[in-house]
Amino acid sequence: MTEALFDLSDRTAVVTGASRGIGLAVAAGLLRAGADVVAFQRGELAPELQALAAQHGRTITNRFVDLSSEESIAEAIEATLARHQVDILVNNAGTQIRHDATEFPLADFDSVMNVNLRSVFQLCQGFGAPMLERGHGKIVNLASLLSYQGGFRVPAYAASKGAIAQLTKALCNEWAGRGVNVNAVAPGYIETEMNEALIADAERSQQISVRIPAGRWGSGEDMVGAVVYLSSRAADYVHGIVIPVDGGWLAR
Repeated sequence: MTEALFDLSDRTAVVTGASRGIGLAVAAGLLRAGADVVAFQRGELAPELQALAAQHGRTITNRFVDLSSEESIAEAIEATLARHQVDILVNNAGTQIRHDATEFPLADFDSVMNVNLRSVFQLCQGFGAPMLERGHGKIVNLASLLSYQGGFRVPAYAASKGAIAQLTKALCNEWAGRGVNVNAVAPGYIETEMNEALIADAERSQQISVRIPAGRWGSGEDMVGAVVYLSSRAADYVHGIVIPVDGGWLAR
């Protein structure tokens, strides 16, 4: 009975940014839980996802999308809904640009906000509408520790991830009573490409590491459990929350 609560068989999930890092791990986790996956990304499908889908008798589809383009997103949503009933949306993809705040180009600020926030809202709109018509659906947004804190040299990223937490709550207030769960996961410091600059900075990396009670940086695999949970029947009465998966960082 407990396993059935987390079973995603015969569900279809859209995952943005599934080519690497957290998105790759999450897409793999959803396949293992029984879902079919549509990957929204710029690159090709990772071979390991194709192999995993075949192993579990699931399907994985690659859909090219430029998340900085309203038109590209709209086309991808329309094409996907023409072929699939989307039960789960995982808004994972994001971008990061670092500058001192006084030197942060407005074009870079807009670029980060468009990918990390505007595209998420557009995807929630596009896939949320048919979920509301059916009376069920799961949306999981990827927030961040910087939904709670300000960070260093990342004002656009911090602003976008703070907004993701608030957007999650706002959509919950409108959609929870209509059967659609909107929640978020806030990763801590994860060893991904996005954090290469931090990892390469030996002093800053050490400062971060000693503060994490778990004693290590996280991996994409560490995010899978929370996302699968929020995508499953086990979370049917969970609405509008942001779950930190951070090795205890916020408790320190």
